[in-house]
Formats: sequence, structure tokens, C-alpha cells
Amino acid sequence: METIAPLWLWLTFVAIVLVSLFVDFVVLKKQGAHVIGMREALHWSLIWVALSFVFNGLFWWAVRDATGSVSIANEKSLEFLTGYLIEKSLAVDNIFVFLLIFTYFAVPPAFQKRVLMIGIIGAIVLRTGMILVGGWLLANFHWVLYVFGAFLILTGVKMWWAAGQEPSLDGNPALRLLRRLMPVSKGFDGEKFFTVENGKRIATPLFLVICLVALTDVIFAVDSIPAIFAITSDPFIVLTSNVFAILGLRAMYFLLSAVASKFHLLNYGLAVILVFIGTKMCLVDVFKIPAAVSLGVVVGVLAITMWASLRTAGGRSGRTSASESA
Repeated sequence: METIAPLWLWLTFVAIVLVSLFVDFVVLKKQGAHVIGMREALHWSLIWVALSFVFNGLFWWAVRDATGSVSIANEKSLEFLTGYLIEKSLAVDNIFVFLLIFTYFAVPPAFQKRVLMIGIIGAIVLRTGMILVGGWLLANFHWVLYVFGAFLILTGVKMWWAAGQEPSLDGNPALRLLRRLMPVSKGFDGEKFFTVENGKRIATPLFLVICLVALTDVIFAVDSIPAIFAITSDPFIVLTSNVFAILGLRAMYFLLSAVASKFHLLNYGLAVILVFIGTKMCLVDVFKIPAAVSLGVVVGVLAITMWASLRTAGGRSGRTSASESA
């Protein structure tokens, strides 16, 4: 697996991630369990986005310095930005599922912050392994690209048909398996994942939530990682764009959870993006779609879908209220 990034940039990336997680944990511990409001979520979201753009600027400078070519630096920087936006957009669907899990288990808002923080660390570790394996497969078996492409197209089609359906955890096989494997207490014990009942140490519902959040992220990573590999074969770009998007996931959750219903058409847009990226993968040996075009398609589809959602949100909420009252 070849990468254009120099060693010092790899070390810088690792340092940024470790410092970011340390600061986040220190702030988390200092604040304790509390409800994150819209203002705080927006503040942290802007910080994570700004950090991602600063790193992309550093990446551009490193590529230009290493190659002496501004055009190559522009191309690689666009690949990072496109991968970042793809992961961010697919994370929105992830957030809707997190919201469903928290609602199903009636997790108090004050406890959700810690669950998401631990889930982010697990996501970084698991996705790093998946990216390394995926990069190795693509480097040694070119035909895997077509498998990934076909998978993304099928996933996009499936997402389109399922977009209008109400999600539910009832009958979820992962949830049933977890409940079979371990005894679970009836209620929460603060932010603890394990408690003692009748002299026995058992899991709390919060531990089940952590497990489901981790499983959900792995499932969504199966979609997003091949999608970013369709933009670039450089494992550094795939990994860094993925991780920087994940670092802002917690703030993004609290920012969007309050307005999730307003973007009811977003899944249709995500389905179109997955089909487009999958098609790009399948056509890679026939016609290579430039990174700038891919970025334009991703931004355009998201903008149109969000605009259409906001335009129809009023009518949809009115119909929902009428049906509920009936």
C-alpha cells in the first residue's frame, strides 16, 4: 500500500488524534454527566470541522513540498475533502440509528455523551483495521474494486427503498444475541456499564447500548470505507478523512438529533451518493471520474436533498400530527 504522505505527517496525524481525544476526555470528566445543548454542540462541531480543514491545508502543503507540484497537491487535497464529506454525510444516517437506540432504551440525555465518546474510540480502532485490510486487498486483488462497487450500488438501492420506512429495534438479531449472552439489570445505575444485583455482577442497559452503537458503526463502515476507496487508493487519505469525520461525530449527533425529522429525505440523497460512488468504482478501468467532479456530485446531492427536506418539512409534520391525533 503506497501513500504520498511523508512519515512526519503520519506522526502529526497520530499526535492530533491523541491530543484531541485527551482534551475531549478531560473536558468530559470535568463536566460530568450533563445534557449537551444545541449551542455547545454547534461550538464543538465548528471546532472539529475547522481542525479537519487545517489538517487538509497541512496535507496540501506536505504534498506540494514532497512532489513540487501544485496540481498534485490540489488533487490530493480534493480527495481528502471528498472522502471527508462522504463520511460526514453517511454519518448522518448513523446518527439516526444512534437516536433510535437511545430512544429504545430510554437512555437519559446526560448519559448519552459518555456512550458516544467511548463509541468513537472503538470506531477509530475498528475502522483503522478495516482500512488497512481493505487497502491491502485493493493493492493485491484489483478485482475486489468491482466487488466493492457492486456492493455500494446494491446498498444504495436498498437504502432508497427503505428510506420511507420507520426503523425499529424490535426483533433485532444483535440485540437478542446480547441479551442471551449476558444478564442485564432492569434499570440504569448512573453511567456505570456494570452493577451488582443480588450479589451478582451484571450488565446495565447502558452496556447493551455501547455494544449496539459499536456494531452499528461497523455496519456503516462497510459502506463508507469502500466509498472513500473509490475516491482514492491512498490509505493515508482514506484513514485521515475517516477519522477526522468520526472525531466530530459526538458533537454532530447532539446538533442533529434535535432537527433529525427536518431532513426526512436525506436517506434518498445518501442512496444516490452510494450508487454514484459504486458506479465510479465499477468504471475505474474505463473512465476515471475526477475528484473535483465527485466532490461536486456529493455536495450537490446533499444540498438538494436537504433543501427539499426543509421545503417539505412543514407539510410532513402536519400530516404526521394529523395521523397521530386520528
